Amino acid sequence: MRDDTPIRAAGQEFPHGLDLLRDPLLNKGTAFTERERDALGLRGLLPPHVLSQDEQAERVLSHLRRLPDDLEKYIALSALHDRNEALFFRIVCDNIDEMQPLIYTPTVGLACQQYGHILQRSRGLFIGANDRGLIAQVLRNWPHRAGIIVVSDGERILGLGDLGANGMGIPVGKLSLYTACAGVHPALCLPVMLDVGTNNTGLLSDPFYVGLRQRRLRGAGYDELVEEFITAAQEAFPGVLIQFEDFANQNAFRLLNKYRDRSCIFNDDIQGTAAVALAGILSALRITGGSLTDQKLLFLGAGEAAIGIANLVVSAMVAQGLSEPAARARCGMVDSRGLVVKSRADLSEEKRRYAQDHAPVGDFLEAVKTLRPTAIIGVAAVGGTFTEDVLREMALINQRPIVFSLSNPTSQSECTAEEAYRHTGGRALFACGSPFDPVTVNARTFVPRQGNNSYIFPGVGLGAIASRARRITDEMFMAAAHTLAHDVTESDLQPGSLYPALPRIREVSAHIGTAVARVAYRNGLAAEREPEDIPAHVTSQMYDPRYRSYV
Repeated sequence: MRDDTPIRAAGQEFPHGLDLLRDPLLNKGTAFTERERDALGLRGLLPPHVLSQDEQAERVLSHLRRLPDDLEKYIALSALHDRNEALFFRIVCDNIDEMQPLIYTPTVGLACQQYGHILQRSRGLFIGANDRGLIAQVLRNWPHRAGIIVVSDGERILGLGDLGANGMGIPVGKLSLYTACAGVHPALCLPVMLDVGTNNTGLLSDPFYVGLRQRRLRGAGYDELVEEFITAAQEAFPGVLIQFEDFANQNAFRLLNKYRDRSCIFNDDIQGTAAVALAGILSALRITGGSLTDQKLLFLGAGEAAIGIANLVVSAMVAQGLSEPAARARCGMVDSRGLVVKSRADLSEEKRRYAQDHAPVGDFLEAVKTLRPTAIIGVAAVGGTFTEDVLREMALINQRPIVFSLSNPTSQSECTAEEAYRHTGGRALFACGSPFDPVTVNARTFVPRQGNNSYIFPGVGLGAIASRARRITDEMFMAAAHTLAHDVTESDLQPGSLYPALPRIREVSAHIGTAVARVAYRNGLAAEREPEDIPAHVTSQMYDPRYRSYV
């Protein structure tokens, strides 16, 4: 939405005085002009000197950069977010390389672990297992017309596991990236935590834990709560896009399959991760000159991320002429019990599709030696598992091995950028889930970039809002992946970067939003007529976090 998007409900009076200063969507703090101060009852409520937004940003950055650690910076940025959204997003947008690791991964993982200890002001809606039968009423307490909901039940937060209601930091962070990276108006963004309890005994005994003090709700009761939420959200906010986030494997696939054809819903851990990984592979192939259909992928992990990536890669291989069985055979997976093979009796339906017709293989290094993959993709959230031996073996098998260490936060990364480049003699084509600094090996400097879902989901959301899409489809994520790969320049590839520079993220998101909107219009999934100029229509929806005059 544009920066002049109405924030107040129809007929609602514009706030004055302290009410205006306490509204983060409208507050400008010391930037209110003399005329605004007189007209809006602010005279005397602010220091007399008027600062521009640029001056305010300089002051905030000066303070922020003096803070001792990233968690303190996260807390300070959260406080700014709570009192002045335009200034918060102006600072994030103008300093995205510095700010994204603070407001999202890796810092958000530590913030979620400490959530009850650092909470200053609640954001979003907490819907508890004790709210069954009342969810429609809870949603009516939200004061804005939500366009995008990011919802989690906190069971699988990043690679950190069950953090219960403390996982609210993830929906809040994801929605911050919708605004910062794709210009989705913050008034349209609603974070939701489905608090169904936690099995984390440390949290249950923590006096500052913010959630329900009970073990996780399972079975029919859980499904009924989710059903009530989905139904109530659609009624409260017609056409709302709902993003599932950080649900455990046992719920992620079945909830996506249950709701994707009846609502505007996607799961970022499955579909967003898939699109960003496929884009990285396509970028790597521009360096190697190989064909996608010739690649052999070996995943460390066989959960929602691995299966989501494999599904999209298979679709892309099929589009390039490979049969589906042949494409699936080119994707192997190693889980906690070894290589996923057909003889195993413990496989879920999703894993079984990727079971290799092979004798059992017990560990990842042996799987690399046996299957001889061109790419290894780490999504198991087990730190250090791309060992020196694994990386050297990949370099022995391949002239330019593709190494994607996608787990986050940093402590869960399968290997560091320095390890990937050093142990392959600088030949690895590397992407990471957590940020790493440039690395110099053999007198050449490599610039690793994150295969972060923030390259994908904000643009998908922007395109869905711009077209008023009724559904989110795999074709949209395929279009997003190809668009992202196309936006990687030769100057990006030269130092080994497989993704665009992060300061270009709003441009990239506008391109992805356009591609997603085109799919919606072409397939009859849009609730409005196709505009003559789709790119112009999409960019016209993007929020600019600069102050506007109120008088």
